[in-house]
Amino acid sequence: MGNLTIGIKKFLQNKNTVTVIGVVLAIVVLYVAYTIRIKNSINPIVVPYASQQIPAGTQITEAMIRTREVPPSMLEGDVITNIGEIVDKYSAADTVIPKGSLFYKRSVVEKEQLPANIILDYPKGYVLYNLSVSTTSTYGNSVYPGNYIDIYLKAVNHFSDGGSESGGYDIRADQVMIGKLLSNVEVLAVKDSGGKAVFQNMDEGRSPAMIVFALPEEYYFLLKKTEYMRNYDTSILIVPTNESLKDEPGELQLGSEEIKEWINTRTYWSENQ
Repeated sequence: MGNLTIGIKKFLQNKNTVTVIGVVLAIVVLYVAYTIRIKNSINPIVVPYASQQIPAGTQITEAMIRTREVPPSMLEGDVITNIGEIVDKYSAADTVIPKGSLFYKRSVVEKEQLPANIILDYPKGYVLYNLSVSTTSTYGNSVYPGNYIDIYLKAVNHFSDGGSESGGYDIRADQVMIGKLLSNVEVLAVKDSGGKAVFQNMDEGRSPAMIVFALPEEYYFLLKKTEYMRNYDTSILIVPTNESLKDEPGELQLGSEEIKEWINTRTYWSENQ
């Protein structure tokens, strides 16, 4: 055993031997690394691709996506390999994703990243309404897209109308009326004064200047009328609700037939112009 140990020591102390061993080890390491690299570039991986042409600003669903195997060496740029990063996102506003194309990070965006002129997901036959707001009226910038709000009407009568009653409301001089006009209105967007999404980039500290929602045409005209009731010093108040936390949020509905009648008897709006 002692002779074997002495022999090994002498063998390792030989400079030529050490050099040969080092060269052999280097070759082995290079070979293994090269083999792994070749395998990684040849072994196919599964990637998602568009099963149909996807227009700009379109929500991407699972039905629009298929998968196929491709060699990693064919993937260039910021290709998305995880379907979860695509489903329910949107194609960028300046991008049309061709049928058969892979998905790239620059062409798949969140809804909030779409420009101000693209507002989606409101029912057919509804009309978009843009309501001016402020940080104060949005409860310290606490109203988000996807939240639900109730809309109240405040009106002040600064002159006597003879004490007449209309729809159950006795509007006398210098009296204030406040009531719920609409319930369960979904907020589609919150924008600053420049039309940018307030919550798209929190680092910029954008202040809300408008909220956008959609209404049936009848309610759109009703709310629009209140903007021109200057003699009654009208104003719109919004109150957040917890509807967005429910599995099935309540339907948008009129809050008060009496207030509707009160507005209609004091205004005129031609819907057929």
